[in-house]
Amino acid sequence: MKSKIITTKEDLKKAFDIRIEVFVEEQGVPLEDELDEFDTLNGQCEHILVYFNEQPVGTGRIRLVDGFGKLERICILKPYRKFGLGKVIIKALEEVAEKNGVSKTKLHGQKHAEGFYKKLGYQTSSSVFMEDGIPHILMVKELSTKYV
Repeated sequence: MKSKIITTKEDLKKAFDIRIEVFVEEQGVPLEDELDEFDTLNGQCEHILVYFNEQPVGTGRIRLVDGFGKLERICILKPYRKFGLGKVIIKALEEVAEKNGVSKTKLHGQKHAEGFYKKLGYQTSSSVFMEDGIPHILMVKELSTKYV
């Protein structure tokens, strides 16, 4: 298991393919809602890929929003969800935040994943809200900023 920051259009396409399979095909999110203006390599956010046996199987991105590193589009292909890769994605995104001097992160987590995020130090800070027809909650975390 390893992660890497996406720096090429080819790797960005791999991340899009994973997101489309998970969010659009599996969860029914409209394609026009899944891909947005932040899905570029122009520096508005950092995208990562996570690999299992040299295959890209998970992805996520982080962007700066109101002083927070906002973790977004976190997903793993269904056959690989039992290997701890979600934790790898979160850790990699938090490291990007810390290296950029960001001391707190937030995310809109799907309600069913609330326990997963809590185990990683996230605190629920909203009631349930709907996003693309899926129940979500806002969660936040203070980082150690050991990379600052």
